[in-house]
Amino acid sequence: MSTEAVTWAMDHAPMLRTEKGKPDTTARHVLQALAEHASPAGADAHPSVLRLQYRTGYDRATVQRALRRLEKGGLIAKDGMRESRTRWKLAMELRRPVTDWADLEREEDEFRAAAAERKRRSRSKGVTHAESVTVTDAEGVTVTHGESVTDDVTHSKSVRHALKVRSSRTERSPNHPQPSDNQLLKDSSPAAKPDEQQAHTAPVQTKSSSEKKNHHLEAFGAFWSNYPKKRDREEAKKAWIAAIERGVEPKHMVDAAQAYARERAGKDPQYTKYPATWLNKGCYDDEPDRPPLRAVSGGYQPYRNPTDQSVYDEDL
Repeated sequence: MSTEAVTWAMDHAPMLRTEKGKPDTTARHVLQALAEHASPAGADAHPSVLRLQYRTGYDRATVQRALRRLEKGGLIAKDGMRESRTRWKLAMELRRPVTDWADLEREEDEFRAAAAERKRRSRSKGVTHAESVTVTDAEGVTVTHGESVTDDVTHSKSVRHALKVRSSRTERSPNHPQPSDNQLLKDSSPAAKPDEQQAHTAPVQTKSSSEKKNHHLEAFGAFWSNYPKKRDREEAKKAWIAAIERGVEPKHMVDAAQAYARERAGKDPQYTKYPATWLNKGCYDDEPDRPPLRAVSGGYQPYRNPTDQSVYDEDL
């Protein structure tokens, strides 16, 4: 086998094209197999068609058609016969255009740009840009990417109070004396009725997003320790948070993971689901498999007439 001939067939030989303009990969493969039997100068290549079939995996007709295309393209030429086999000479003086590599790089860049554009469009479809928002009786209001907010928000007494409470709690310094909720209510709604003032005097106590996240992650630790197959922890954590955002209770998933671990005990771990797959498919709502029926000692016994004749003499 000649390294020079094989390198030429793989890298430097011109690429033939099909009628549709696609690379002729079949002819390329046959050329490489032919080069393995050539001299360093590309001559004296005389493998049988059967040998080319064996090396390429193509049938006899496919190999012969590929040889004719290579000969027509000027990459190989007949150089007599040897042992009743055609001897071929490779046209190693031919070289592949340097623009082929540049074309491949351009196609790769276009593919990546198109993929990025598809991803951007897919993300933009999941974002809803509302032109107006109306909120009533809310403890806190957060508006993102909103072009405008209707007067119903600013003119609502309960929401105006909630906005006042949130802004004041955010802007106060730790050492500054904090006004009472009654004072905030009086500032935001001087004409409010006494019963409305009393309804808003209760302090608002809500967990911060970081506290909720830490609580969910602590529950995830319990899930992870009970799940029978510990693979791809980060992917499982993402699926866990997504399930909680869908409204699934953490305790329900932990209990279901324990039940699934008991179900898979003693079975082939190859068929145990990955935790992320188990969470994404909502397997925590699956019913557990029923235990298999156990065989009764003695097996099935057909009915037989009693041998005791006194049974037939009993009154019905």
